[in-house]
Amino acid sequence: MKKIVFIRHGRAEDPSPEITDFERSLTIKGKAISKMMAHRFLEKESDPGLIITSPAFRALETAMIFASAFNIKHEKMRIDSDLYYKTNLNTLIGILNSVSDETNIITMFGHNPAFTEMPDRLCMEGCEFLTKTSIACISFHTNKWSEIKPDSGKMEYFLKPEKNT
Repeated sequence: MKKIVFIRHGRAEDPSPEITDFERSLTIKGKAISKMMAHRFLEKESDPGLIITSPAFRALETAMIFASAFNIKHEKMRIDSDLYYKTNLNTLIGILNSVSDETNIITMFGHNPAFTEMPDRLCMEGCEFLTKTSIACISFHTNKWSEIKPDSGKMEYFLKPEKNT
């Protein structure tokens, strides 16, 4: 069985003329919620598998917070610019085909609208909107990443921050 976990980045600072969208950092609240969600994720998975993140700073920061919760060195994370510049289902298929079939879980950090659209297309029952720091885990009954196709997955769990956080 293969699993893909989609995690949308945490709450980031508002856009401003002083910094580019790519450089936007998580807010203090965004960091706190990311840390809380990382611990909720840790209750579901003992190992996040291969961590692949967008290079945009807010996604990278979120990925680093999650990696730290699992005691994974940041150097072990993979940065893929396609998760920022051209994220879509075809890009995802290309990423999956680059991963060894010995890896059973991929945890990805990125942005909407793609991080809601991709799990929605992969999952037979669809997927609700990923708010900031939401986590969608989809499983596939296959041993090969190359066999993953639209509507072939099953939603294992969907976690989102509580409304009062």
